[in-house]
Parts: sequence; structure tokens; C-alpha cells
Amino acid sequence: MKKRVLIVGGGTAGWLTAGYLAKRLSADLPGGVAITLIESSDIGILGVGEGTFPTIRKTLATIGISEADLVRHCGASFKQGAKFAHWRFTPGAMGPDHYTHPFQVAEAPNGVELLPYWLLGHGGTDNWDAVCSPQKKAADAHRAPKLPSHPDYVAPLNYAFHFDAVALAALLRDKAVASGVAHLDGRVDEVTVGEDGAIAGIVTDRHGTLTADLYIDCTGFRAELIGKALGMPYRSCRDVLFCDSALAVQVPYRDEREPIVSYTVATAQEAGWMWDIGLDRRRGVGHVYSSAHTDDARAAELLRAYTGQDLEPRKIRFEAGYREVNWHRNCVAIGLSSGFFEPLEATGIVFSEVAAGMVANLFPWGGDYETSARQFNANMLKRYERARDFIKLHYCITERRDSDFWCDNIAASSVPDSLHDMLERWRYRPPTEIDMDANVDIFTDASWQYVLYGMGWKTDLSARAGAYRYAEEARRAFAEVERQAAFAVANLPSNRQLIDYARVRGFGAA
Repeated sequence: MKKRVLIVGGGTAGWLTAGYLAKRLSADLPGGVAITLIESSDIGILGVGEGTFPTIRKTLATIGISEADLVRHCGASFKQGAKFAHWRFTPGAMGPDHYTHPFQVAEAPNGVELLPYWLLGHGGTDNWDAVCSPQKKAADAHRAPKLPSHPDYVAPLNYAFHFDAVALAALLRDKAVASGVAHLDGRVDEVTVGEDGAIAGIVTDRHGTLTADLYIDCTGFRAELIGKALGMPYRSCRDVLFCDSALAVQVPYRDEREPIVSYTVATAQEAGWMWDIGLDRRRGVGHVYSSAHTDDARAAELLRAYTGQDLEPRKIRFEAGYREVNWHRNCVAIGLSSGFFEPLEATGIVFSEVAAGMVANLFPWGGDYETSARQFNANMLKRYERARDFIKLHYCITERRDSDFWCDNIAASSVPDSLHDMLERWRYRPPTEIDMDANVDIFTDASWQYVLYGMGWKTDLSARAGAYRYAEEARRAFAEVERQAAFAVANLPSNRQLIDYARVRGFGAA
């Protein structure tokens, strides 16, 4: 008899999980798992998280969604990283105005790591992101990461996507249903819990009581199963990450041929920051802020000033944090019911990807719920803690002192001990793979390097400068990166050109 999985809640997290598990657990085969997703058409989708990590390419390929599907159905564009404006200095102050966190890993020709040589002054005066790979300059020129001839999800430059999140959820739904997932429209009226503390059933308005071997909570911030029914507590991170509010708008392009920016642009504000995401026919713009440091009226005023338009924003409240227990008995939380920090660095969807992948690998075929739960919970807890530290890094080493928000962010009491420890290590050596754990870190050492040195952090290598014997080779490598960047700018299509091509022909066509 097939094992039964019931996913409660749709949206991006629910349908991504459904589609991924359907492929990994063979929902369309006799020996696979029977997967059902129930969602209420009366409950809207949050639908403002429009950025992703490069991991999304493997996830979408597994589900069976092509890049042309994303462009045609979801307004997708190509994202090559994030650009941070005014995070280091107050606007108008002397110093670099922006830095980027590109997705491309730094070049290491013939095994020579270039970062130490840049720190010792052999890479010129440009910031680290500009000299270590060709991606920044290609993205600055609004270039796409690939050519039309490259197959789906293959490119010379690493990339992810921007897309319309509501449209993506619909596309994921269609693919999941085609892969064998049963879709029910209905409202959950009650979650019954048995004497053993496990979920006994889901009482619905239209479909009676639904039962399953494993329940997956994708009900968003409401956390109907893991939180309300099972009582698994939520750990707030408000003492570390202050932002708890957002105003979001959709901004049409003034010119339909306007270049599509190849980054998520994050522009620091007096009590938070502004996101700006370019899709094919519009931009998604939002102001993320701390309600303890400003109010909604001022946040809306800054949003209007940024967009130059008086649009009615959608208001969102959230509590930065996560659950220490996300798998309890026969219930797993995925998506916003599990945790959420803020949109910075687009961690929301990647945590859903990670969780779905672990459920597929730890699926309790033999009824081993507790062993699977222990491993899942330990892994997710470490992932949340490390991601929290990475996001805090953007705030706590700033040189801004122009508002209480920025001053409070650099206060030592708001910085986790784990992040303090890492910063102490990196005063005399740069971040390397020895500081990372591939099993739990969603950000590599390259990501930490981009933010650390983009924000102006100083790593003093003078005590061992003599150990770096390949300065001439490094200088030649930096020159080669410059050559590659010029080649990429000259030969890659623009983001908009590649989107237009994909809409008509798809990728890999002769």
C-alpha cells in the first residue's frame, strides 16, 4: 500500500515541495508515494518573494520546468547576484557607493587563490567583486549569463532567476498535478492530534477528514499544524534582525525596451532597505524596515520617493525567526511556517528547496519518524543559525551612523557570539572553506568574502606577506579576468534580449 503524504497549503513553498517530492518519490508510479495538496482558494498567496539562489536551477530541472516555461509563464529574468547601494556609507559620504554579491566564484588559475594577493594590493584598486571574476562587469552592463545556444540551466556564468511568485506557484501546481499530485480546494477547519502527540487527521469544510502518513505544513505564517496544533515554539530573532515590516509595489517600466537589471538591487534606507527586482514587463519594488525605528507613513514616503510614483503598496508584517523543531512526530514544516528572516539575500525559497530535498532523502518508508526528525531538525537549526549570521553581517560592519537603526545594528549586543567569533578569525586571514560546513551552510566562503570586503572589512596579511610567492602570476590572472569581462560584455546578449529569444524559441536551439 502506498505511503500517503498530505501537504496543507499551496503557494510557492507548497507546490515546490509537492512537485519535487512527486519526482523524487515517484508519485505517478505504483510503488511511489501518494501525494495530496489541499489549499483554500479563499486564502491569497503572499507572492512578493521574487528572487532565488542558483540552487533553484537544479530544483526546477528535477520538477521538469524548462527555462522557457519560466520566461513565458512567470515573467522570469536572469539574476546574477545582488547589488548593495549605500550599505557601507551614508549617501554623499566619501567612499564606495555600492558593492555586489555575484554568484560566480572567484577565479583560481593554476590553484593560485587570488584573494590574498588582492588583500596585499596586487589586484589594483577596484573592489574584490570587480577583479575576481568577469560577472560583476557583465551584470553591470545588463548582460545575461548565457547564450541562446546553451541548454537549459547551463551557462558560463552562475545565475538564478527573478520571477512573478504567484505565476510560479501556478506553474509549479500544473507540473505537480501532471506528476501525480492530487489537488484539493478546501479550508482546514481543525487539526486533530492523537494521544501520542502526532497528527491524527485534518478536518476540512469540503472533503471531510483527511489522513496521511506524513503531513507537511505549508500554511505560511499561520503555521496551522506545526505551531497551532502541535505547539512547536517559534524563536524570534528580532534582537539580531530588526526589520519586521515591508511595503511592496509593482512598478511598470516607463519604456518597454528599458534594460532589465541583472541583479536584485538592495538600497539601504534610514531604517531598512529597498528591494528592486526587474522582471520582463515590470519591476517589483519594496521597502523593508524596522517598525521600532520608523513608522508606516515614513516608510511609504520613502517608497514613493524611490519609485517616483504614488502607488498603493501592499503591507506585510513578519517576525524574523525560525522553529528549532520543524519535524515533530508525523508533521514537517516547510516555508514560512518553518521560519523567515527577511527578503535580504532571498533565503525564503532556498530553505523550502533544502527542506523538500531532506524530506525526500529522509522519508520514513519504514516508519522511522523519530530518527528522520532528529536529523532534519538538527540540520535545519544549524542552517537557520548560519543564515541569520550571514544576513546580520550586512548590517553590523557598516560605517553608517546616520540613524538609530544603523547605530543599533553595530551594537555588540545585537551581534550573535558565533558571528563575533568569525569576525575575529577574519582580522588576520580571509574566510575560506575551513570556516564553512557544506552540510548546513547555504552561503559559501565566496559569499562571505563578497559581503565582508564589499563592506570595507580589513584583513591584515602583513605578518605573512612573504609566504605569497606568486604575485606576478596573480597580476596576470587579474588581467585575464579583466579580459574575460570585456569579452563577456561584448558577446553575451542583454538580459532583455535573451528573455525575448527564450519566449519564442527556448534554449539550446540550433
